[in-house]
Amino acid sequence: MEKLGINLGFLLTHIINFAIIYIVLRAWVFGPVTKMLEERRNKIAQGLEDARIAADARATAEKAADKIIGDAQLKANEIIRETTSRAEALQKEMVTEAKQGIDKQRENALSEVEEERVRLLSEMRGDVSAIAIAAAQKLIGEALDEKRQRTLLAEFFSGVKDGKVIVIEDLSISGSGAEVTSALPLTLEEQKTVKQDVLSKIGDTASVSFRVDPAILGGLVVKIGDRVVDGSVAGQLSNLQRSLQ
Repeated sequence: MEKLGINLGFLLTHIINFAIIYIVLRAWVFGPVTKMLEERRNKIAQGLEDARIAADARATAEKAADKIIGDAQLKANEIIRETTSRAEALQKEMVTEAKQGIDKQRENALSEVEEERVRLLSEMRGDVSAIAIAAAQKLIGEALDEKRQRTLLAEFFSGVKDGKVIVIEDLSISGSGAEVTSALPLTLEEQKTVKQDVLSKIGDTASVSFRVDPAILGGLVVKIGDRVVDGSVAGQLSNLQRSLQ
């Protein structure tokens, strides 16, 4: 070793010193540093994992939020549609009810007018009969049997003779209902007689209604279905006028 210029004692001293330094570094430096680096690596890995979990959670939350918002929008649209539909239905119902109310009021008013018209015509019937009797007596210059005259006038206005409706006496008719028109309101007894005679021809289950039209002057107009049997004075005058042309 001396020939090589190496001092063995000095070399051993350096080797021992290096070994001591290595042991000291390994025990007091390398271990803590390695442990610290490992802990640091674990913390970084944990941080990355936490970040990934947070990102996944945020993505999931965003999806859930989008779904909630979408569902809420759909629900809002549905509510709007239902509300609009209900509002339109309510508006239509209110308009219908208002129209029905107006129609009902108009019907009531027309009914009241018709009732008043019939009442006035009923009151006039006696006056018309009296005037007709007086006129007949004046024309012939002598007094007539008042009872007979009233019977003739009753037949004239009611179209009924001997319990039969004159205009349909010889007819064969049928239908589900009849409308009887007279120039002046018929008495309850006259209506009963007319109804019985009409039903005897068209059937007991049919309906019979009465109306008043002074324009027919006298007699009756009986409408059964589409068929009209005109036994009125106005109808007879019209037929006479046509025959004379």
